[in-house]
Amino acid sequence: MITNLASGRTVAGEPTALQKTDVLAHDVFAGRADGYDRSAAFPTEDFDDLFAAGLLGAAVPRPYGGLGFGPQQRNTLPLWEMTTRLAEADLSLARCWEGHANSLVLIDALGNEQQQRRWFEGVVERGEIWVAWSGEPQAPKPGEVRTFGTTVAAAEGGWILNGTKAFATSATGARWAILLVDPAGPGGARHSASGAADGLLMLACDLTDPSLSVDTSWWDPVGMRGTASHVVRFDDTFIPHDQLIGEPGSYLAGHWQSAFVPHYAASFLGAAEAAYRYALGYLEHQGKTGDPHVQQRVGSMAVNVDTARLWLRHVAALWDEGRIGEARIAGSRARHVIEHLAEETLHHCIRACGARSLVRPAPVERILRDLTFYQRHDNDDHILASVGRAALGLAHDPSFHKP
Repeated sequence: MITNLASGRTVAGEPTALQKTDVLAHDVFAGRADGYDRSAAFPTEDFDDLFAAGLLGAAVPRPYGGLGFGPQQRNTLPLWEMTTRLAEADLSLARCWEGHANSLVLIDALGNEQQQRRWFEGVVERGEIWVAWSGEPQAPKPGEVRTFGTTVAAAEGGWILNGTKAFATSATGARWAILLVDPAGPGGARHSASGAADGLLMLACDLTDPSLSVDTSWWDPVGMRGTASHVVRFDDTFIPHDQLIGEPGSYLAGHWQSAFVPHYAASFLGAAEAAYRYALGYLEHQGKTGDPHVQQRVGSMAVNVDTARLWLRHVAALWDEGRIGEARIAGSRARHVIEHLAEETLHHCIRACGARSLVRPAPVERILRDLTFYQRHDNDDHILASVGRAALGLAHDPSFHKP
């Protein structure tokens, strides 16, 4: 059944993976989003439904029972379209989904056969959820006394990990986390110095390990609350050798983050489509469709959404055609453009629909908070500067957009 879904076509009357995702997102997940937002709780029921529908293994290769979506399988757009549909319903859900799917892409690309067999089976057969954690902010914000960072030391048969990671998405929902840790010191992937890049490790951590603890007091943000991105502490956590994914330094050397940069943009597009969908329904219900100013704003929203879709299609095609160098910089361009298209679309919605669109239970208020927060995942100024450096033929970082 799952293999048939991976074809992207309706087989013997069975809906495609995207159709199943669309139905779940609009008929089920959208109705739960407000509750997860208010409680800052991981969307457990949503993931249960994705598993029951045979969708949790979207980025698992077909030979292991998955759908075979994603850039590693050169079947990229279906994965990103699934993410867009989920983001229409709930941006927090889409972020948790991204972390899960991206982790499976890494295992597909860099894991050995034994690891793939073991972990993909856990996803497809038992509904195990994955995530990847790197966040170790190196400077506290004003008034913040907590420090973040991990240390990892070699031990017999593996490594011992101590310290904390912040922005640990799906901390209360995932079963496994890919930990990006640097033996040279705290900082994760984003803060690794070039001289230490060869040592950056990707360690698969079983989150049921009793040496882990989750601090839920820190995660009280304005938006993306349902991602449950808490602080996680490791106290002499042992990671065995057979849970090292790839060679030391392979994440940075392979520029794998650049494969995930446009995936964020897929979620931004989902937010824009949700705002556009809401505006069309609201304006028709209110009898405002004859206003020429409203028509202009709706026209702008329609053009923005279509433009964002075309950008994602372009980048996905580059990945699928094996034009990896072009795909990396095009992904940064798409990430920059779609962020602004989504932001503009949301504000057109608010201006056309008025203040009542920002009153719960209307979803626009939550979309505004979530999108504002999620866009901070990367610094757009740095992204644009990276695009400029690439255009000028200068050295550039397509992963973390460092100067």
